[in-house]
Amino acid sequence: MASGETGTPRSKDDGVQWATTIASLIVGTAFFALWFWLLPQWLGFRVEAARTASWRWIAALPSVFGFAVASRCIWDFGHTGRGTPAPFAPPQRLVVVGFYRYVRNPMYVGFFVGWIGLWEVFGRANWAMIGAAATVMIGINLFVRLYEEPTLRGMFGAEYEEYCRNVQRWVPRMRAWEKRN
Repeated sequence: MASGETGTPRSKDDGVQWATTIASLIVGTAFFALWFWLLPQWLGFRVEAARTASWRWIAALPSVFGFAVASRCIWDFGHTGRGTPAPFAPPQRLVVVGFYRYVRNPMYVGFFVGWIGLWEVFGRANWAMIGAAATVMIGINLFVRLYEEPTLRGMFGAEYEEYCRNVQRWVPRMRAWEKRN
């Protein structure tokens, strides 16, 4: 064991934790970059559109909040879960910290709120976008129910079952869930 700056022993596990945290942040950054680079072009976002109504910038608040929630979740996957949000390098521990204590899928909820805010900022909130968002949410819901949840049940068993009984999939709790031992 190596000694930390505070004089407390550091285990080899600390290095693994930081390596997985960095890997998670890289995957999260790539995901953000992909969606911020490609999606605005596909949806026809133009900076000029934002100049049409200055009040639209108020929608930046939920957008920033939503993306901040998603960013924190990416951090939690690496730091606590010892993995990434990507299915090819999943967390090794069940992540039940931060926003995951309020809702089971805060990363998806954060991204959804973030994009809704951006659509309004760029003047793209319309019925077609609402329909597209609803279609994407149906797809995500199916992915969560048919792939993510069965995979997590297989990986974490009773611990995940208890979590599911106490924290809803999409609607946040008013108070953070505390696991009782």
